[in-house]
This record gives sequence, structure tokens and C-alpha cells, in this order.
Amino acid sequence: MDTIYDLFRIDGKKAIVTGGAKGLGRSMAEALVEAGCEVAVIGSSDACFRTAAELTARGPGTCAAARGDFLRREEVYSSFEKSLKLLGGDVDILITAAGIQRRHLAENFPVGDWDDILRVNLDAVFICCQLAGRIMLAKGRGKIINISSMVAHFGGQTVPAYTASKAGVTQLTRELSNDWLGRGVNVNAIAPGYMHTDMCDALVKDPVRGKQILDRIPAGRWGKPEDLKGTTIFLSSRASDYLGGAIIPVDGGYLVK
Repeated sequence: MDTIYDLFRIDGKKAIVTGGAKGLGRSMAEALVEAGCEVAVIGSSDACFRTAAELTARGPGTCAAARGDFLRREEVYSSFEKSLKLLGGDVDILITAAGIQRRHLAENFPVGDWDDILRVNLDAVFICCQLAGRIMLAKGRGKIINISSMVAHFGGQTVPAYTASKAGVTQLTRELSNDWLGRGVNVNAIAPGYMHTDMCDALVKDPVRGKQILDRIPAGRWGKPEDLKGTTIFLSSRASDYLGGAIIPVDGGYLVK
């Protein structure tokens, strides 16, 4: 009989992490490498190659990288295929952490920015899920972890495109789970709270809005990328085999206050 430790083991698994060069994606990729996975990260700049080298040096797993600008649809496909090749043509775990943000009042929001955000945050998520899903369905097993957001629940401010994209990821996660869970592929999502990353740095430093946010977080602090590591391992392992279409908030209790 398997022990509880065995249920959480993912050593030897092959994983693709989009947006894995920095921020939340890097921390999630780091968790997989620390757990003994063979990881390929996709990033939009050469930083992905530095990240891969740094994570491989830490081990015990390994990390390689493929560069891909998800604003260009053809590069979504090409970078996924490069990643797959780096992993020997197979993938067990997909994490779709690539995302961008633009802030404007809704009445002034540029349509070009809307298009860019939906292209990266939603269209590319579907494409990567579809490509990975085909491989996973063929062998009857796999784990897909999408990255939603708290704004999918409450709307946010000055981020209409980001909110729409993350609400789309939430519903896409549920739909894919309905289609694939019975065939062995678990599709779930993490909804991070307010994390101190480059994307939220301006909010952290805003004396008014930053204080409003912090005052509502029961944990009493902003989140850190490493706060996603435990949930990443859970959703990547057999411990989550009976979980499908779940949107797990990792937010310091923000949503329930």
C-alpha cells in the first residue's frame, strides 16, 4: 500500500511551465525541480535560460528552457513544441503561468491592450492545454494547473481585460475538467491573492491602495511566490487524483474576509 508520502511524489515526471522565468511561474517551476521533476520553462526573454540553469544547479530535478513570445500565436505553438522536444516528447504536468497586465480605467482602456491581454492570458492557455491534453489523454493520465486570479471572483479595478481573461481561465478550467477528468486528466487552477511580484510592485508601494489591500488580508502580509509551492506539488501529484475543476485560492484569506 502506498504511504501518504508516495501520494505526493512526482520525481521523474516531465513538466512544462509557461511564464516560468520569473515571478509565480518561476517559483512553481522551482517546486517541481526540488521535487525531482524534469522541467521545461517557457519565457518571453533570455531570462528563461538563466532561470533554467539556476534551477538545474539546485536540483535534484533538471530544468531546460524555450523562448516564446505569447503575443505571437505561432510562438505559442513553436515554444510548446520546443519544450516537448526538450522533455523527450512527453509531458505529465502543465502549468500555464504566463500572463501580462495593463491598467487603465475601463472607459479609456485601449482595445490594443485588451487584445494583447486576452491573447496571452486566455488564448495561449487554451492552446497549451489543448496541446498537452492530447498527449495526456492518449496515455490516460496528466495534470494541468492553470493560473486564475481573485479578480475572477470580485472584478478588480482598472483591469477589465485582466479580469475578463482570468474569469475565462476559471471557466475554461472547469470545462476542460468536465471533458477530461473521466479520461485521467486532472485540470484545476490556482487563484493567487495579492502577491509581491513585479506585476504588483506599484500596488505594494502605493501608500493608500497598498494599505487598503494589506488591511484586508487576514494573514497580515502580501503573498510571496513561494507560497504557491505546496499547492503546486499537491495539484501535480496523485494526491489530487479526485480533484477536478477546482479553483484554489492562495490568498492569505483575502476572499473570505
